[in-house]
Formats: sequence, structure tokens, C-alpha cells
Amino acid sequence: MPEPSPSDPAKPEIYDLHCHSTASDGSLSPTAVVQRAHGHGVTALALTDHDTTAGLIEAQACAATAGIKLIPGIELSAQWQSQCFHIIGLGIDPAYPPLAEATHILQGTRMNRAERIAEKLAKKNIPGALAAVMAAAGDGMVTRSHFADFLVAGHHVDTQQEAFDRYLAKGKAAYVATPWAELAEAVGWITGAGGVAVLAHPLRYNLSANKMRKLLAVFKEAGGQGIEIVTGRINPDEIKRAAQLAKNFGLSGSTGSDFHTPDQWVELGRLAALPANIQPVWELLN
Repeated sequence: MPEPSPSDPAKPEIYDLHCHSTASDGSLSPTAVVQRAHGHGVTALALTDHDTTAGLIEAQACAATAGIKLIPGIELSAQWQSQCFHIIGLGIDPAYPPLAEATHILQGTRMNRAERIAEKLAKKNIPGALAAVMAAAGDGMVTRSHFADFLVAGHHVDTQQEAFDRYLAKGKAAYVATPWAELAEAVGWITGAGGVAVLAHPLRYNLSANKMRKLLAVFKEAGGQGIEIVTGRINPDEIKRAAQLAKNFGLSGSTGSDFHTPDQWVELGRLAALPANIQPVWELLN
């Protein structure tokens, strides 16, 4: 019996609305990400690179050929009460001038941070970081993950997580505080670009219940419409907690692997189902 075609109504719709390519800190090109997603049965994919839309044109061209729906996206870094949060934009127009200008400024912000991280590592007798991470990033955005990979490759640590725990996380030897845009401003760039703003991986921020309520109130007032419920290696209890947050604040639910690299992250499309009592965020997309 032949496999159902992508347009066959019998074929299940599989959404993965959070992943990364070499345009930021993923290891696969936008083309390779789309091809891999298609190979794993994903029918609608959002490429959401950190603070850049540089991979979207390439991804869209591949998606058109592969017969997979490509949702233009981004994952913006933003701050609220001096803490960094990630806001995913889905269905955005990457040419929207305020968003395009913001991504240009964010490139400079990230480059400045990279230079300062490299300086701090050099003071810890770990030289050569800046040249290495810039070479690894190529035309993409330099991120802390590139530094983590550099530290692993140099045998200074054994894993990416150890790199963050020992050097790159807040309060550690090579941490650099970064002046991101305010959360409401970042949400405004997304909604102004015709997109839907989604709070990424809400349980990773380790917020108290009270602070989470305040954050989501600010997020929704700014125009935020969604929250990631199924993401990465989240477990069933965490899915229930995230779903309850969505219900409490009238937010739609999103699902995304946060894929960066094969064999190190949750695979594209390998995600639990969104709880049935939650409105899927893709119903808000044009």
C-alpha cells in the first residue's frame, strides 16, 4: 500500500514549531533541518533561530520542494526584571522594518558579548575562544553554545552542560550580563510583524509560582498569545503544569523540539501530543 502523500487527509499533521540551524547555534543548515524534519514526518515546521531570520529564505525554498509547510519564525532574547527570557515569533514577516532593525542590533549585542566572554576565558588560561567560535558560527550568530562546544573540544569540560555550569551560566567565571530588549518590546516586534508571540520553555526559568504569574500577566498584556507546552525533554508532569498555565492565562499551546544537533537533542517531530483541552497555537496562524 503506498504511503499517503503530504496532502492526503489521512496523513497526521505533525507540528514542530521550535528548532535551530546554522543561522544561529544549530549544527545543520536550514536546508538540512527542513529535509530532516520532512524525513521524520513533520508536516509543519517553524525555523526559529536565535535573534535572526537569516535562514528563512533557504529553508522556505527547501520546504517548497519537499512539500512541507515552513512557518517563518524567530526566537528573540528579551529581559524582564533583569532575567533573560526567550520569546518565539511564529508566522512573522521577516522584512518588517522594526524587527529587521532589531535583529541587526542584536547581532552587534551578541558579538560584543562574545568578545567579552573570550576575554574572561583568556584570563582563566583558556585562549583562542573568539577565533574558534567565529569560525564555528560562520555566517551565523555567535551564541554561548558555540563557546560550550569550544570548551568541550579543548577538553576543559566533558559536556555542554558542564561548560555552562562551570563557565557560562550566570555567576560563573565567563558569564557576561547582556542588555537585551525589554520583554514587551520584543513581543511588539513579533506582533507588529504579523506574528504570534509564544513564551518558550516556560519551566526552564525556575520561577516561583508568584513570579510566573506576574511574568505571564506582563507577557499577555504586551500581546503574547501562546506558551510552549510540549518542548524538548519535558516530562508528562511538566506538560500538565505548562498546560495549566496556558488555561489559567487564556494562552494557546505550542509544541517544539528545540532541535539543535542530531543525537544530542530531542529529534525533530518526536514530541508528545498537545493536551486535548488546549487550543493549538497554529490555529492562530494565517
